[in-house]
Amino acid sequence: MDLFDLNGNEEGAKPLAERMRANNINEFIGQKHLVSEGSLLRRAILADRLGSCIFYGPPGTGKTTLANIIASTTHGEFVKLNAVQSGVADVKKAVEDARNNLKLYGKRTYLMLDECHRFNKTQSDSLLPSIEQGTIIFIGSTTENPYASMTPAIVSRCRVFEFKCLSEDEILSALKKAVSDKRRGLGNYNASVEEEAFGHIARLSGGDLRTAYNALELAVLTTPPQSDGTVKITLADAEQSIQRKALSFSQDKYYDYLSAFCKSLRGSDSDAALYYAMRIIEGGGDPMTVLRRLVVHSSEDVGMADPNALNIAVSAMYAFEKIGYPEGLIPLSNAIIYVCEAPKSNSVVVAMGSAKKDAREVRDDEGVPPYLRDNTYGDRQAKEQSAKYRYPHDYAGGYVPQQYLPDKLKDRVYYKPSEYGYERQVTQNRKDKGKAD
Repeated sequence: MDLFDLNGNEEGAKPLAERMRANNINEFIGQKHLVSEGSLLRRAILADRLGSCIFYGPPGTGKTTLANIIASTTHGEFVKLNAVQSGVADVKKAVEDARNNLKLYGKRTYLMLDECHRFNKTQSDSLLPSIEQGTIIFIGSTTENPYASMTPAIVSRCRVFEFKCLSEDEILSALKKAVSDKRRGLGNYNASVEEEAFGHIARLSGGDLRTAYNALELAVLTTPPQSDGTVKITLADAEQSIQRKALSFSQDKYYDYLSAFCKSLRGSDSDAALYYAMRIIEGGGDPMTVLRRLVVHSSEDVGMADPNALNIAVSAMYAFEKIGYPEGLIPLSNAIIYVCEAPKSNSVVVAMGSAKKDAREVRDDEGVPPYLRDNTYGDRQAKEQSAKYRYPHDYAGGYVPQQYLPDKLKDRVYYKPSEYGYERQVTQNRKDKGKAD
């Protein structure tokens, strides 16, 4: 049966991922930390009181879908632009129309900007006054960290909501619904999908629902029906549709291997770490998962004992991204061995945790010591205080004792170097400066 005939040519031509988009917030899949009952974002959407915001997270996690739900919920105007295709002229027109709608009809305008991190400073500056004045309600959507990729002036005027990868259970539920949905999904194909096939697509989609929908649709549309008219989708079909081999072990075993890999890195057993890494990859796991853990452990378990471990791990990740499988396994293996054989220290993690605890819990009433403050626009008193600052390069060895922490924390010591690897040199450097703990 032809899906085009069932749903109309225009609707039928849309990909499954587009047809299955949630139409309201109750249908929305995932992001419970943002849209659960009683949450700030949900209340703001339902009350049509949403302020300017940025949706940030991986692809296929519902950013555009939630923006569309906002568009259908609001009583105002909704304009959608793409930062790649739109320029300053498009922004100015949207702003002018928004101003007229607000002035003549009292209607607010929501401006949805997809890929907003691609806006340059000039484009962002053309939008800034309208956000400040409330002429438009800005909704940005991006896969890049807005704090690093966007104009700070825009980000500071928006609330940033971080979207996370969907869980396997959430993707599995969405796939099963798509198979049975006769109006928007694949229900009219009479598809029968094996649980292993569902599980494989859900697991290997990497938390990206769009990827999962595309794989399922490809499997159903390319599999010929059986004599009884049923389109049966097996694990082999799922493997071909998502172009990855099924894990040759259970999900629990997969996480056991990953845990063993991490503990082998920490335990300096390069043989075991190599085995578990290859067991994961050859079993169908994503090599980038192994590499991400390797980068983390290069700082968590090696850290300042050998600062070069982080450089090696990051270089291996970059090399794999550029080279791919299987040659990329060579720099990966090199990095695994280096991290394993390097001296170990968790002093960085301990220091980070202690500093974070104080940053959250200690009241800093007096703030930064006066002589460390920015006095660019200060008064005479501020400049006099600034003059008390000791410029380290004016002293022998580029160091002079000076209080940098606020008064309440002046005696805190967060970083305590171990006796291993490069940290022995750090300890000696401190002794030479008279800073020994």
